[in-house]
Amino acid sequence: MQVARTTQKGGQVLQPGRGQVGRLRAAIGVVYREIAKFGVVGAVAFVVDVYVFNLLRTGIWPLHEAPLANKAVTASILSTAAATVVAWVGNRYWTFRHRRRAAAHREFTLFVLMNVGGLAISAGCVAISHYLLGFTSALADNIAKNVVGLALGTIFRFWAYRRFVFSEPRETPEAELPLSVGPPLP
Repeated sequence: MQVARTTQKGGQVLQPGRGQVGRLRAAIGVVYREIAKFGVVGAVAFVVDVYVFNLLRTGIWPLHEAPLANKAVTASILSTAAATVVAWVGNRYWTFRHRRRAAAHREFTLFVLMNVGGLAISAGCVAISHYLLGFTSALADNIAKNVVGLALGTIFRFWAYRRFVFSEPRETPEAELPLSVGPPLP
């Protein structure tokens, strides 16, 4: 049995001795890990989003008065902006670290643009609930933003990040590639 180094082609790690089924399982494993990490980062950003939104909307600690009590959409936009920064850091340096671009400013710009789409989805849900349907309580605003808007926005964001923001796999130096035990290379 011979130990062979793997090589990288087009962003995919090719391991000698693995058929198409093995490569498919490896690809599914990568997406599964990305989804799990995306979920953790999203949960942290969600906590930031909910806290800032409710801080602005209802005046919870450390504020005693709500600065945006009657401006639910503005509070939604500001809380989403804070959560966006948290999400970018987590996704860049953990979830998609193997896909990130060299130019952080370009990547952040694309990330923000994709989040504008997610923000529009979330704020649109609040606007429809609050102004069109007349559900004006803090609970109704939270359901519109943090249940309906969050679900629709999360699906959009995961797709957009993989497709546009973190779309270029980084080249892995030979020393970082995993070893594979298998038949010798031809």
